[in-house]
Amino acid sequence: MSGVNGLGLRAANSLLEIKGVTSHYGRIQALHGVDLQVREGQIVALVGANGAGKTTLLRAVSGVKTITAGTVQFRHQDISRQPADWRVRNGISQVPEGRQVFGPMSVEDNLLLGAFTRDKHEAHESLARMYALFPSLLSKRAVPAGNLSGGQQQMLAMGRALMARPALLLLDEPSMGLAPLIVQEIFRLIRDLRHQGVTILIVEQNAHAALTIADHAYVLETGRVVLSGPGPELLQDPGIRAAYLGDPGHSGAVA
Repeated sequence: MSGVNGLGLRAANSLLEIKGVTSHYGRIQALHGVDLQVREGQIVALVGANGAGKTTLLRAVSGVKTITAGTVQFRHQDISRQPADWRVRNGISQVPEGRQVFGPMSVEDNLLLGAFTRDKHEAHESLARMYALFPSLLSKRAVPAGNLSGGQQQMLAMGRALMARPALLLLDEPSMGLAPLIVQEIFRLIRDLRHQGVTILIVEQNAHAALTIADHAYVLETGRVVLSGPGPELLQDPGIRAAYLGDPGHSGAVA
């Protein structure tokens, strides 16, 4: 399929390039020579079954998981051996699966933790931006994060990652465990962030929602990219529909 995203940004600059990346958990190989590219201004989705390697790949980009071969390049610089905190300081932030907010701490303190790479003035500027972006958090700024609803915790986790002012936002299963109306709101926010200039790499079990908003998408199976293309095109692919969208008109897995 075409490598041009859904907005026709053929000339857009490459922000992230993953080349031949492998990763292991002990003797178990989780990633098998993965190649992937994210261009500036895109939403790029990773879809696939549980255990396909999606989260491992995201963690390899953020620096939480080491790679055993290949390279991760960010802004044309090899960052494969850079630690996670260096990557945050230089423009990569991750929203982890399961949100992982600090329950006993207030909403505002959770947000400020995300600005540890910024000076005090920048942190308070970012805080104002987060309350504008997530107005439901403003009235709960002093409330312990553990008392928030699941949707509010997801917004808080996203806000905390955005406090670092990333160029690339990594989202791991942002719709997990949320009610359908909240899922719609989360994906509306993701589209808004893209319009504000944030490039997004998203791992999402809700393949339909992810492919609908993705400029480009990659399908992973057992640690390998088996298909890629513009999100709306993959949404119409019979194999994708059968494997991930529950389309009764088709059967079988992605070829």
